[in-house]
Amino acid sequence: MANNVSHDIAVVGAGIIGVACALRLARRGLRVVVIDQQLPGHGASFGNAGHLATEQVFPIADASILKRLPAMLMDPMGPLRLDWTYLPRALPWFTRLLLNLRAQPYRKTVEGLRALNEGSLEAWHRLLADIARPDLLKVDGSLLVFERPESRQAIDALQTRLRQQEVPVDYWPANAIQQTAPQLSTQIQGGLFFPRTGHFIDPYRVVCELVEAAKACGVSFVQQQVQGGYVQENGVSLITGAGALTASRVLIACGAHSAKLTRALTGKHVPLDTERGYHLMLPHEQDRLPFPVTSLERKFIMTPMTEGLRLAGTVEFAGLEKPANMQRAWQLHRLSQGLFRKDLNAEAATPWMGFRPSLPDSLPVIDQVCEGKVLLAFGHQHLGLTQAAVTAERVVGMVMPNKDSDTPSLQPYRLNRF
Repeated sequence: MANNVSHDIAVVGAGIIGVACALRLARRGLRVVVIDQQLPGHGASFGNAGHLATEQVFPIADASILKRLPAMLMDPMGPLRLDWTYLPRALPWFTRLLLNLRAQPYRKTVEGLRALNEGSLEAWHRLLADIARPDLLKVDGSLLVFERPESRQAIDALQTRLRQQEVPVDYWPANAIQQTAPQLSTQIQGGLFFPRTGHFIDPYRVVCELVEAAKACGVSFVQQQVQGGYVQENGVSLITGAGALTASRVLIACGAHSAKLTRALTGKHVPLDTERGYHLMLPHEQDRLPFPVTSLERKFIMTPMTEGLRLAGTVEFAGLEKPANMQRAWQLHRLSQGLFRKDLNAEAATPWMGFRPSLPDSLPVIDQVCEGKVLLAFGHQHLGLTQAAVTAERVVGMVMPNKDSDTPSLQPYRLNRF
């Protein structure tokens, strides 16, 4: 890579958000380069649950997390795990999370998540139509099931809260579930069906198709680690292992790795941490479910894909450097036992771990700072795939505002909230 190569925008991060932004910006005539130390789609975008989770308008945790802290520290296979050696580094983040559960900041979080999620499905329809691949997304809904009769009260309460936020949701009794997903256990008591949700049949393929479309628009992809950078009078210079790369603007969209570069370019410390997520891919289970199914009590999701059934949903706080504990991925198969009339086939299953970028108020950063030279789009926690297309549209709106239409407010996602 030659020094002093000029681009309109350098996108740091080749995950689903960075690639979607790059394509949208290139389609508006900008010269775009995407830089990542990995190949496109090989981070969290590779192994997410594949669920277009427009129903998830509430923060990632609630006040009960304090009661659960001892179990989080002691149970290495629990659905929410905090590595005790990481506790000193995680405590400031958890403290801010708890402060954000107070009434006013909690309400702002819900409003911010809802604003993005309400536009996510239509934004994805537009993006996939733009690359002539609408088949990659199935909008067949999703289901949250419960097995214990005593869980009905929690389900009813959740349904009430969701309807207050105008999230489309229906209660399904056991017989309706059996008719639609007959392979599920008859022990399931009922559940909530979300008709305005969907799932991607292959999340990695989605990234690859967007990459090809971006390349056709002139976007170049560079596999290098960005080691730092600085803002100049005429733009931004990024330091990589192959030298300096300059651009009029930079978009930081490298997920859980975004904090360091944000601080280097803006001087702002962002309280970004990582939720290490695991999945287990079962290649012999393509036809078990018609749409994603989540278990209320077992706290994980199962999504049908072209390559099998993906079990996902476990969360671990242990930072970016600690080795993966793949037993957490295999634990997902054990959790599935009893949810079906016949247990799932785990032969030739493959485990995976990735990093979800999470901020303590559960909202992403979508903003432009440093006189518009530094753009930010990271911290989408569990909703990176869901919100990628709508985030790309908002990034384009920042760079090239349309005076003839209303621009959605970015106030809930500003960097200066920290």
